[in-house]
Amino acid sequence: MTKLCNEGDLRPVRVLVGVGAAVALLAAPGSWWTARATAGTPSAAPSQSPSSSVSTAAVPSPSSSVATAPVLLPVGSQAPDFWGVSYDGKGVTLSKLKGQQVVLYFYPKDDTPGCAKEACEIRDSWSKLQKAGVAVLGVSEQGGASHEAFAKKYKLPFPLLVDEDGDIAARFHVPVVAGKARRITYLIDKDGKIKYVWPNVNPVGHAADILSHVDAP
Repeated sequence: MTKLCNEGDLRPVRVLVGVGAAVALLAAPGSWWTARATAGTPSAAPSQSPSSSVSTAAVPSPSSSVATAPVLLPVGSQAPDFWGVSYDGKGVTLSKLKGQQVVLYFYPKDDTPGCAKEACEIRDSWSKLQKAGVAVLGVSEQGGASHEAFAKKYKLPFPLLVDEDGDIAARFHVPVVAGKARRITYLIDKDGKIKYVWPNVNPVGHAADILSHVDAP
């Protein structure tokens, strides 16, 4: 705290600057005395603005390390048409299936536990799906030989389309990482529009869930 001097009062006023550093000031209005720093007093460190001590390096946002959910085709939108080939060499065009409900399911890899469970549950519900007039198309990124071995091993009654270049997956906004498509299913109605979407499929019970969203014949 600074103490002001009255006129003619030459009493020194001491102001502490830092710890252990004293500056003697002699001040009086009209006096020839001038303020003088005590000899040998260390100079204070230069002041810094609050922002100067903060690193300007880019800091990732909290969400940058979290995988974001894909933006899938919305319910009610027109399903994009495509042409694909099954493991048996037969071509499939989606638009030619108009008038039928279509289950288009993407799965990561042939003959892996989750994919086998999903496919076998659909196989076991095949008669109910047929009765409802539903076509089923499985899609993954493996080749025809892999699809054929998978289909024959589990006696799958529906086509498995080869999508090695990821074209079908891209049309339906399905992410493909390291050659494996995310497990996503679309139900397409008789008019070729998206009726329902399963963005995070649990292979267990998926066939029953599909049947619960299929229109009765």
